[in-house]
Amino acid sequence: MTGACAHPAYRRIRVVLVGTTHPGNIGAAARAMKTMCLDRLSLVAPLRFPDPEATARASGAADLLERAEVVPRLDEALADCRLVVATSARARSLRWPEWDPRWAARRLVEAAAAGPVALVFGRERTGLSNAELERCHALVRIPANPRFSSLNLAAAVQLMAWEIHAAAEELLWGERYEDPDPPASAEALEHLFVHLERTLVDIGFLDPGNPRQLMRRLRRLCLRCRPSQREVEILRGILAAVEERQRRP
Repeated sequence: MTGACAHPAYRRIRVVLVGTTHPGNIGAAARAMKTMCLDRLSLVAPLRFPDPEATARASGAADLLERAEVVPRLDEALADCRLVVATSARARSLRWPEWDPRWAARRLVEAAAAGPVALVFGRERTGLSNAELERCHALVRIPANPRFSSLNLAAAVQLMAWEIHAAAEELLWGERYEDPDPPASAEALEHLFVHLERTLVDIGFLDPGNPRQLMRRLRRLCLRCRPSQREVEILRGILAAVEERQRRP
């Protein structure tokens, strides 16, 4: 990267495409990213990739496709991320924290000062599943015609990439304060949720046969708070103490 795109923080913002079915959309998304200085692309279980149509639609951004990370599961794309924002046009029965595009872009830019962050886009027809959304701190919706609100994937990537670029220019990367206690990574949070669920079952608070939406609500609570790595370690220490107490006769 050169000129306005030279700052290394741009490379901490990862665009994640989940289950993309049309390779042309992957190429067009890469082109949209490159025009706005973003070059970290992760592909989760794409139907067809690599593919000549993706390269053709990239139109000068083939280098992003060559460096793209391809993984089978969303967790692998998000493991080291400090903030994960999902995009969706579909309403959910369980409300998730919702940000508008400008606020989401600003939060991603600010969080990138502490480490990798991710902006996640779902499948062309069905978007993200509820289980995939549970891996994200917040949901962003792009305001559009309520009767025709679903954007083409590459168009949505272009719009969000522009918002991120504008926020980065406004905040001036080089002057951002680096948090000495950065937010926990997605991997650390997943370990916390597994530990929490196991402990709740052990103490009889969670019935695995009838879990209802308890863990989903607790996930939402934790992700909304964005705990730091140290705070996650404290919470897991508390859970470990509870487990130890349960083992005593």
